[in-house]
Amino acid sequence: MIKKILIANRGEIAVRIIRSCNEMGIKTVAVYSEVDRTSQHVFYADEACCIGGDSASESYLNIDKIIAVAKQCSVDAIHPGYGFLSENAEFARRCEQEGIVFVGPNTESIETMGDKISSRKTMIAAGIPVVPGTSEKLAPEDLLRVCDNIGLPIIIKATAGGGGKGMRLVRERADVLEAYQTARSEARSSFGNDTVYIEKYIEAPHHVEFQILGDKHGNVVHLFDRECSVQRRHQKIIEESPSPYITPEVRQKMGEVAVRAAKAVNYVGAGTVEFLVDKDYNFYFLEMNTRLQVEHPITEEVLGIDIVKEQIHIANGKKLRFEQKDIVQHGHAIECRICAEDTDNGFIPSVGVVRYVHVPQGIGVRIDSYIYEGYEIPVFYDPMIGKLIVWATNREYALERMQRVLKEYKISGIKTNIGYLCRLIGIPDFVKGNYTTHFLEKNAARIAKKIPENETANNEDIAIMAAYIDYLMNMEENVPKTLQDNRPISRWREFGKRKGILRI
Repeated sequence: MIKKILIANRGEIAVRIIRSCNEMGIKTVAVYSEVDRTSQHVFYADEACCIGGDSASESYLNIDKIIAVAKQCSVDAIHPGYGFLSENAEFARRCEQEGIVFVGPNTESIETMGDKISSRKTMIAAGIPVVPGTSEKLAPEDLLRVCDNIGLPIIIKATAGGGGKGMRLVRERADVLEAYQTARSEARSSFGNDTVYIEKYIEAPHHVEFQILGDKHGNVVHLFDRECSVQRRHQKIIEESPSPYITPEVRQKMGEVAVRAAKAVNYVGAGTVEFLVDKDYNFYFLEMNTRLQVEHPITEEVLGIDIVKEQIHIANGKKLRFEQKDIVQHGHAIECRICAEDTDNGFIPSVGVVRYVHVPQGIGVRIDSYIYEGYEIPVFYDPMIGKLIVWATNREYALERMQRVLKEYKISGIKTNIGYLCRLIGIPDFVKGNYTTHFLEKNAARIAKKIPENETANNEDIAIMAAYIDYLMNMEENVPKTLQDNRPISRWREFGKRKGILRI
């Protein structure tokens, strides 16, 4: 039985995993880089070990250091979270060699589904619908012939890719060779593998994915769907469950196909089968993520299932605790990814000290984050600082709740995308659920519209003004003698003292 887990990750996902472990009575070990010494996951874990310098390559991507800490702390298992080493077959293999349980799939599944060409071949053999394209390594002399056979537009993709890297859209025959060379170069620098393949480009599709769970006894279930079509440069920004686009009949078929895809690779653990759905509701296998997903909380909210706990339960060798017929969606959930970035300046990451945080609360509100007042956002990692999740009995109520909590969520000291998200979810097509993967391109100007300077003020400036006004109103000469000793403690006065603008 797993009694102690090392989390080979950082930030909000490390905190989230630690919380589930605490509820299960499992001890946790956090690892951290030099710059992450004050990160919240370090404080929450039972033990914490520094594994190196500031960059990911020196710390969170260093397999030898992580394995060394795992052995030093005598852990039973390692949970990789997402990103970093979560889909690294060599890391999973090393864990196995060292007698440490890897909370994830086996190395064969990671290798098969981690390579886009290999996964296409596997899915085709299993009778899973895939986007028309190539399933062999491409040579330059094959390009035009393949494009003519498939028909333009096409998209060139890195086999080891993800997040839009090593990917190029081609609409003109004359641009094929240049796009091929650029995609290979980017793939080589990003993944150390320059192999690419071609797929038919599906215009304005929906990106719909199915969460799956498989145990070591051959049982697989799906945990229904998530709509992930709001994307910027192939990076998801907002997700919701269930999808407002697909019909119940399509949902059932896609779920059955997702389970079949997982069984084709003997999948164990939590994973995600991703599909593209066209305007006629035809759906095609896109890829499989062999790890926990950033957007897993919305699935948890509509099902009442803790997916991290299920991962650990499966890693313990136990059978799934439910059958497909037992899993039912309830209500609607939406997730917004909160990022430290300047949306008015090319979405560049925003680093610095978090000066003030006001977290929204209420029924159906969940925040997975790791920041706090005084925490310094480092420059070395992904800019996502948290996830804001809401649940309600239907999509209309969930949207109303998300609009409310985005307006209440205040973070100062750094730039965030909260205002951008607030404008985004108010766009009529989003409100109606009438959006595709082209939604942000179509509405870029409208979403990016800035509020006139004379209509807004910095959140911290407002708080400071309130503190000063409170101070003036409570000066000795302005308060009757009989009330001076019974004045309540003011949160604005305390704020002013912390900021150094009030000395009393």
